[in-house]
Amino acid sequence: MNTLERGFKSWAERTSLAFRKELGVPVDARLMPEQIAEYLGVELWTPNQVPGMTKELLNQLLKIDPWGWSAAGVQVHDRGIVVYNPRHSQARQVSDITHELAHFILDRQPAKIILSADLDGMSMRSFNQKQEDEANCLAWTLLLPREGLMQAKRRRLTLEQIAEQYGVTKSLAAYRINATGVERQLKARFG
Repeated sequence: MNTLERGFKSWAERTSLAFRKELGVPVDARLMPEQIAEYLGVELWTPNQVPGMTKELLNQLLKIDPWGWSAAGVQVHDRGIVVYNPRHSQARQVSDITHELAHFILDRQPAKIILSADLDGMSMRSFNQKQEDEANCLAWTLLLPREGLMQAKRRRLTLEQIAEQYGVTKSLAAYRINATGVERQLKARFG
């Protein structure tokens, strides 16, 4: 996440707190992507809900290669839609969906899908590392705000308990604890 501009992480923390306040979700409680989506007016779909999705495509996405994709956000006219992978764990879906919702909050243009006849019908998508890093930072901050992590560590919750409390993976909880420096801060303050 070295593409983040100075001040972006602080902005993400303030934005997380503002969203939680608006939605009535305390910093030590689980913020569900469905709550964010409803607030933003974005629909959440699985591939089964996508109109015109063929059985072959569904088979590819959900049976043959379900680990090859996570979620995608699209804008159809004035409608925001996030299509997510229901085969991932619930905790992973929370992160994937919130990442896509962060793109909507940041008002980013969705990645472009480029179909190429030269690649036997394969597709490639455009990729902007800075936008992806910003969406990750904001999503993960929405899910695990620094203030909430500080409270959890003061209560001496384990990594597993924190992940469970917020409905995220242990690896995401560990990343945010490290990235926010809450553990280091508490050790320095209280030994």
